[in-house]
Amino acid sequence: MRVNGKDIALKETITLSDFLKNNNYNMGRIVIELNGKIVSKDKYNTVNLKDTDVMEVLTFVGGG
Repeated sequence: MRVNGKDIALKETITLSDFLKNNNYNMGRIVIELNGKIVSKDKYNTVNLKDTDVMEVLTFVGGG
């Protein structure tokens, strides 16, 4: 699987939600693009990731 341009080997089937939690992403400050499409937050628990997936994790940062 490719995440933000880096290859990551998936050792087992994992949901998008579990992947994000295991990698310490702040769920309130991100948007996920998976294979070119935005995934709504209510689907994170039902989307299973595959080795062939390409994911971009977009993080919102406040500033001024």
